[in-house]
Amino acid sequence: MKYRVLKYLTIFLLPIAVAISFTSKGLLAYMPILFSFVLIPFIELFIKPDASNLSDAELEMIREDRLYDYILYALVPILYAFLIWFMFSIQEDGLTIADKIGRLTGMGILLGAMGINVAHELGHRRSRLEQTLSKLLLLPAQYMHFYVEHNQGHHKNVSTDEDPASAKYKESLYIFWFRSIIFSYLSAWNIENKRLKRKNSAVFSFNNQMLNFLLLQVGFIAIVGLVFDVEVMLYYCAAFVFAILLLETVNYVEHYGLRRKKLSENRYENAQPIHSWNSNHVIGRLILFELSRHSDHHYNPYKKYQTLSNHNDNPQLPTGYPGMMLLSMIPPLWFLIMNKKIKTLNAIHNS
Repeated sequence: MKYRVLKYLTIFLLPIAVAISFTSKGLLAYMPILFSFVLIPFIELFIKPDASNLSDAELEMIREDRLYDYILYALVPILYAFLIWFMFSIQEDGLTIADKIGRLTGMGILLGAMGINVAHELGHRRSRLEQTLSKLLLLPAQYMHFYVEHNQGHHKNVSTDEDPASAKYKESLYIFWFRSIIFSYLSAWNIENKRLKRKNSAVFSFNNQMLNFLLLQVGFIAIVGLVFDVEVMLYYCAAFVFAILLLETVNYVEHYGLRRKKLSENRYENAQPIHSWNSNHVIGRLILFELSRHSDHHYNPYKKYQTLSNHNDNPQLPTGYPGMMLLSMIPPLWFLIMNKKIKTLNAIHNS
């Protein structure tokens, strides 16, 4: 039982793939893409999903095991080290544009999987240290407003038309990208402005988290440009844009087409496991710290990743997150598969 934590060290396969990219040219510069979106989806086609849950006794043992937390904490300095390495590696002599694109996509995957995703886990924690680490992970991804909007907006409005991060039925990924990115950012400002007004604090002050986040992020980009050069800064910008699109693709997959019933003008039914798509595919679960057991996460947002469970009635994705992200990029094929599943779910729950 005490060795169960070791399976989450699988995440370190990703920085190894990125290290290969940063020291290679040609096809090997794309090793993170090949690992994340070719090898993992291929393997998950042949590995049976694991829907089993831990016993109450096992959950009690691992819930307070700090090793699970220390893995997350260790990723903060690792992410920043790789970001600095990326900025030096992009300046290497003899690189083609294609080589640089391979390296920036690798950095983007790190910023998404080890940055935003781990920030998501830590952002739900109650300790000040873990919340600070969450913000530090969001900073290089230029997505610090996620800390506000996700916790206070998305979890409140998930699977309703009020939530920009919940994809609508028959909405394509590419339309969703624009809607979610723009309106999630505006929602974060609105949430923070309301918080400050309740405290009788000025909106334009250093009490405004969103204003602080904006200054930190702009300053971060400026420092990159000053310490390195404009070209490096532009490649860094391309890397974090890639990370943001990866996050929003995951958002698209997680709640596509699922809707909570509206009980009155201002009230929806409580979020249940049926309002999030779930995946029990093992490799994706490990690489993303159980993010794909998303139904249980929304049912109880404060559960630590190692304790998330499968529910009998949660909607199941046909494959893991990496494979579903690829599928979502082909809207006709996505609609063909997922719309049929949604119709089946609706028929079951409306019967």
